[in-house]
Amino acid sequence: MRCTQRENVQEHSLQVAIIAHALCLIKNKYFGGQINADRIALKAIFHDATEVLTGDLPTPVKYFNNEIRDAYNVIEEHAVDQLMKLLPEEFVGDYRPLLSDEDKEAKAMIKAADTLAAYIKCVEEEAAGNHEFSRARKTIEQKLAAHRERPEVDYFMKTFVPSFSLTLDEMSEPLEL
Repeated sequence: MRCTQRENVQEHSLQVAIIAHALCLIKNKYFGGQINADRIALKAIFHDATEVLTGDLPTPVKYFNNEIRDAYNVIEEHAVDQLMKLLPEEFVGDYRPLLSDEDKEAKAMIKAADTLAAYIKCVEEEAAGNHEFSRARKTIEQKLAAHRERPEVDYFMKTFVPSFSLTLDEMSEPLEL
């Protein structure tokens, strides 16, 4: 879609990492979590690393049906193996866990952060007057409904997401300069 502000994978991954870190802190401080926020943030930085080899497959295509999703998972696993071959052997044990989905809590937290990042992109684009993202926003809101069952996601949505549609002047109002 046409964007008012272009975004690359590196920028997206950093935003997902920042959101995932915040979700972990929220869970730990308010909802009895015991999650290593730094480790989740690091895994989130690498969550789309395989796209270096695979490219980005649009979400509606990737999740169109189980057959396509399963095939894409095989492709991603192969891409991880290929990326590991590019590293000196001494580093493979350090990087492979960052690219694996074996930690279910980490995977769920990063998926929630990834979905929130996509939603925030829609909010920012609409705030800039770009209505091409209105349909995507509705679709992502439906996905977020399941993630909002996690109290840290609901807290993030209520506390932080509204600020992403503010102007610089509106954000600066409460600050003392």
